[in-house]
Parts: sequence; structure tokens; C-alpha cells
Amino acid sequence: MTSRISCISGILLLMATSDGARADFSDGKLPDGTYHCEVYLLGAFLNLGDITIKGNVYSGPVTFGTALQGYNYQMNANGEITWLGPLGGYTTGGNSVSMTQATLDGETTPSFDIILKQPDGAFTASTCTKAQ
Repeated sequence: MTSRISCISGILLLMATSDGARADFSDGKLPDGTYHCEVYLLGAFLNLGDITIKGNVYSGPVTFGTALQGYNYQMNANGEITWLGPLGGYTTGGNSVSMTQATLDGETTPSFDIILKQPDGAFTASTCTKAQ
């Protein structure tokens, strides 16, 4: 039941934020920096690590220490991100990234939502927000 609620809330969040975000993605890149990733689960926020973005290269997510290697990513004009390498726990143990949607709404902090498909078919949404 919790997985369904997470999936539905993630999809609603993406639908609510995608219209205002489209105009800001013309260069195909997220703003450089560290993005802190969390998921809301059972009434608490769970830290999933940090993803570092520099140009068209990402590394992480990392919870402790630093990432060993960077990988390329691509982002289309609608803010949909394609990761061209592994993405930590999002892509291990039978998990896969179903979709990643970036949000850049004017004055707000840049972020992206990762929709994760679990091995049992359930979906979970996490949000990664740029550190200030």
C-alpha cells in the first residue's frame, strides 16, 4: 500500500511541476552542484545519498566519502533525464530507474525526481534537491 501511495504522489508531483519547468532546459544541463536525495517513507525522510553534477557528468549517489567515477547524463528540452551509467542503489538489486524529471521553476531551488521501479513491480519516488 505504501508503494502505491509513493508512486501516485510521485506521479502527481511530476504532473504538477512539469509545465512550469520546460522553458528552462534549453541547454540540456542541470545547474552544477551537489543534489541531496531523499525519499519520504513511513512518515520520515530517508537519506539516499548525494549526486554531484558538473556539466553533463554526474557522480553518485554517495552517502559517505566521494564517488570514484563520473558518468554522462542527457536531459531533453522537457527536463527528462537519462542516466548513461549506474546510479547506486537506484540501479542495483533488481531496481531500475523508470523516469527522472528535473524541475527548474524560476526562483526555486533546482531539483529532480527519480521514479524507481523495484523488483516486485512497485514504484517509489525520491527527490534530489540542489544544496545551497
